[in-house]
Amino acid sequence: MPHDRLDEVLATEIAELEDAGTAKGEEDVIVAVRPPADGYGRRYVLQGGDSGYLRMNSNSYLGLSHHPAVIEAEERASREFGAGPGAVRFISGTYEAHTRLEASLSRFHGREAGIIYSSAYAAVLSTMTSLIDPETVVLSDELNHNCIINGVRMSKPAAREVYPHLDYDALDAALSKAAGEARRAIVVTDGVFSMRGDFADLSRIAEVARRHDGDFEENVVVIVDDSHGVGAFGDTGRGTEQVTGGEADVLIGTLGKAFGVNGGYVVGTGTLVRYLQERGPMYIYSNPITVGEAAAGEVAVGVLDSSEGQALLEHLRTMTTKFESGLVDLGLETIPGPHPVVPLMVRDTARTSELVRHLYDHGVLATGLNYPVVPKGDEEIRFQVNADHTPADIEYALEVLSKA
Repeated sequence: MPHDRLDEVLATEIAELEDAGTAKGEEDVIVAVRPPADGYGRRYVLQGGDSGYLRMNSNSYLGLSHHPAVIEAEERASREFGAGPGAVRFISGTYEAHTRLEASLSRFHGREAGIIYSSAYAAVLSTMTSLIDPETVVLSDELNHNCIINGVRMSKPAAREVYPHLDYDALDAALSKAAGEARRAIVVTDGVFSMRGDFADLSRIAEVARRHDGDFEENVVVIVDDSHGVGAFGDTGRGTEQVTGGEADVLIGTLGKAFGVNGGYVVGTGTLVRYLQERGPMYIYSNPITVGEAAAGEVAVGVLDSSEGQALLEHLRTMTTKFESGLVDLGLETIPGPHPVVPLMVRDTARTSELVRHLYDHGVLATGLNYPVVPKGDEEIRFQVNADHTPADIEYALEVLSKA
């Protein structure tokens, strides 16, 4: 059936996004990866050209997606068990590689059990919709990721309160106000906030939650999505919990960033994980990651939890500090911090787009973030430092910026 009138409406909306400068635009297509050479890290070749680009818009913070042992594990498992799982897990889609990975992740985080999903986004949605009911009040940081926002919307809680970014006094007041309104309270936050590289003080949040826990029949439960923190943050890569000394009741992470593979996960008590297996829609009705990805993920966790992982983290910290210091030396505004997300605060949509184009024209891939992805006045270019980067790479990116 034709839908020409709908297409006209959609085309108009796309044009409005383009006119406002907020459209994502066409995606770059990577067609080749060139190995490190002459003191520089990998270069990425895009469709339609032959030039190699320095990639500073990748979540693969430790470069493990190119680690030989990780690749070999995925290839070996795929040859033995096939390219796909063949079914959702409760039917016939659970393989030993899945359960081994879940055990590795729970040990890594010091939890009783773990559960993996097709993505971290799916992990968040499935967890939120499983744990939030009409007798739950939800308190959420105003800069939480889109997956948390949508998870709360889909769950239809008794009430929800968005507290100002990192304002724990406001969180405390909101919990006081919510006492008596519901049986259960859920405080949900990103660990590391992906747009800025700043992070939640989980120790403070846990303290506030404990103070009000007795006001709710079914506890105040702290859920943390630390997808950008785990593997890139903390002395041993255990993320925001390790940096702040606080602990989530429900910790959500990803295999698709620092671990360099694909998929999401949740770790917590054995009872929690069992419940998510029984009630989580994205677990029950969606295929898991492939056997090859699960095998690769287990190897990646092992690499991180080793002396090699320590060396990668140390190099990542050194490159992050070098890049941050370079921005400051150029007189540019950033939000300083230890995480390898390093924002260049431009605070203007048109100028952000110009700078991204300048970087692209000079062989550097970085992501411009404009409203509504970030609030008006917070327009920025998000640089993401990786352990793949060399001192020469960082110097080159700073040189390109100095010419803007």
